[in-house]
Amino acid sequence: MKEDTIAAIATAVGVGGIGIVRVSGPEALGVGDRVFRARRGGKVSEQRTYTARYGRVVDPRTGEAIDEALALVMRAPASYTREDVVELHCHGGPVALRLALEAVLAAGARLAAPGEFTERAFLHGRIDLAQAEAVADIIRAQTDAGLVVARRQLEGRLSAAVRRVSEELLALAAQLEVGIDFPEEDIPELAPAELAKRLEGAARELERLLAGGRRGRVLREGLPTVIVGKPNVGKSSLLNALVGARRALVTEVPGTTRDVIEEVVDIRGVPVRLLDTAGIRETSDRVEKLGVAATKERLAEAALALFVLDAARGWEKEDEAIWSLCAERSSLVLLNKMDVGGRLTPEEAQRHCPGAKVIPLSVKAGWGLEAVEEAIADLVYGGTAEMEHAGVSNIRHLEALEEARQNLKEALAAVSGGLTLDVVSTLVRAARLELGKITGETADEALLERIFSDFCVGK
Repeated sequence: MKEDTIAAIATAVGVGGIGIVRVSGPEALGVGDRVFRARRGGKVSEQRTYTARYGRVVDPRTGEAIDEALALVMRAPASYTREDVVELHCHGGPVALRLALEAVLAAGARLAAPGEFTERAFLHGRIDLAQAEAVADIIRAQTDAGLVVARRQLEGRLSAAVRRVSEELLALAAQLEVGIDFPEEDIPELAPAELAKRLEGAARELERLLAGGRRGRVLREGLPTVIVGKPNVGKSSLLNALVGARRALVTEVPGTTRDVIEEVVDIRGVPVRLLDTAGIRETSDRVEKLGVAATKERLAEAALALFVLDAARGWEKEDEAIWSLCAERSSLVLLNKMDVGGRLTPEEAQRHCPGAKVIPLSVKAGWGLEAVEEAIADLVYGGTAEMEHAGVSNIRHLEALEEARQNLKEALAAVSGGLTLDVVSTLVRAARLELGKITGETADEALLERIFSDFCVGK
């Protein structure tokens, strides 16, 4: 356990009304005494927990005032880190905050590493590892729905579900190992049918958690969505309409968008990473060729394709080529320029794009966009906006759950194949080890370092 005192600026870089310097550790109160002068006297170390005093931050080396501030005290264990914590709430200018932090460091604290405050909260048992990671997810949440998923994880819902399975596997492993270690004792052995039933129950619970993994991961990381189509069918206009601002250049000249343009937009709680791409067509222009190549590359990586067709131009050879690239992934076919009317009907578009949802719209006239947004949300939520089963959003957690599930499948196969109990026991222990990586019970130091180093300094 780390015993020194750490400090960092806890608020975002830049100009703001308030900036916070956070101090945590056994000497936090003493550091506060050395850098803070209360207007009405008294020391920081004399303050009761959860109280604030108004005064000035001073340089402990010179006594010179740096800024007016409030000093907040949270005594151990009733603090974020379960250590003594002092927060200095200064004005939010970068210079004032830098000087206040330098004063705190001169008074005996050291600069905190990224995520070190949250790491201490984990090491002191205030939160488990999944909850610690949820703190970072809350900070990075891009939509209301993403925030809900992160908040539920911070509340411990995922941890509780994982622990229920882990405790069942622990009880099962104990019964198995008693039979293995003390075969001469008159201890009733687990019948194969009972053993299989308990393994299946644990595996089902892991499958339930994994089932919401795709939704949860999309809400955390965003849905990579590529807008594709021939030149001048309205791709950039669609991007601008969904984003609500003129991001891509919209002209009547085919081939205007030569680069891949990306925007993140909140569509009914889903952070959709919209990529407007160069129109796919045969071209002799070297720069445009590079744009077309980038389009095909992004399309291969996308989770969703928005295939834009021009109703006025009809189905053309280029459309056939583009659809062949879209057909292998989730796709929505957007039949644009329906206000103009023309040669391609929704029914004809559906025949050319079997299995895809066809949505008639007019980006220019502003109708049909709600249907597009609804269809995107339905693909993520599975036809419902319920978030109850979108609780696993972290790829590390999903991998651990999948490994644990695989171990249980192998254990079931071992039971049905009549293998010895020590084989089954080994697989059950391996499943528990994977689940422990989620909550931190079996996480090694290298894993902890990798997770917390991804946090911002000050959290």
